[in-house]
Amino acid sequence: MMHMPPNPPLYSKSSSFTLPDTSPSHSRNCMDRYTATAKRSKFLKRLFKLGHMDFQFALWQMYYLFISPQKVFRDFVYRKQTKNQFARDDPAFLVLLSGFLLISSILFGLVMKLSFFLLVKFVVWVVLIDCIGVGIIIASIYWYISNRFLLKNPKSNLDVEWAYCFDVHLNAFFPLLVILHILQLPLLMTIIDHDWYLSSIVGNTFWLAGISYYFYNLFLGFNVLPFLKNTKVLLYPFTILILLYIVMTGLNINLSRLMMNAYEYRLLSWSP
Repeated sequence: MMHMPPNPPLYSKSSSFTLPDTSPSHSRNCMDRYTATAKRSKFLKRLFKLGHMDFQFALWQMYYLFISPQKVFRDFVYRKQTKNQFARDDPAFLVLLSGFLLISSILFGLVMKLSFFLLVKFVVWVVLIDCIGVGIIIASIYWYISNRFLLKNPKSNLDVEWAYCFDVHLNAFFPLLVILHILQLPLLMTIIDHDWYLSSIVGNTFWLAGISYYFYNLFLGFNVLPFLKNTKVLLYPFTILILLYIVMTGLNINLSRLMMNAYEYRLLSWSP
């Protein structure tokens, strides 16, 4: 049976949020422990120590990102109370996500009938560009928006950590990955990769589900932070998504097929 960690305390926007004591009376060692550099160094060191990673808890998070993502994000708030940081200090989730991304990208490339060289390029591109590169951009945008416009009290010492924004992206990316790279895979060549109107409906529906799940998890990640306000504005992209889905499907524009062609084009155009 999978290890089920205890549920963290529930928080709401009206709940009190108590930070650890940061008064000058704390020792310098304690203060240094919570610097961004120290946190990053600790995370990188644990990245090469598989025995120190809690893979059961990471799998629990992946499971609940589908059935109850609120529980996963409440755990981030609980971590702030116990470890004075919202972002993960255990790289187990990142390691598992990388493994899922590697396997699903290989399967996706095989379905596209890529050569070995193009398959390697495809996997590298998906990992470094689609996941990490795009994630850095999105995390930076949301980090700026949340700290610039959504703080309840901009003069306080509370702000949204960039590392937390990237963690939120990783949480949101996993369901998107499963929907587009795994669940869609059996239908890719049999139904989706055709000129049929049904192909556009099925392909676009997969993309609508995946991207909707992505933005919903982004919203949850910031909505759970009790020192932010007006986080419902992060749900506005849903309106654009619905409109794009209706227009593209009505015009028989198959987004899944377009993305497959885009993958093939950028792989071939970057070939020596």
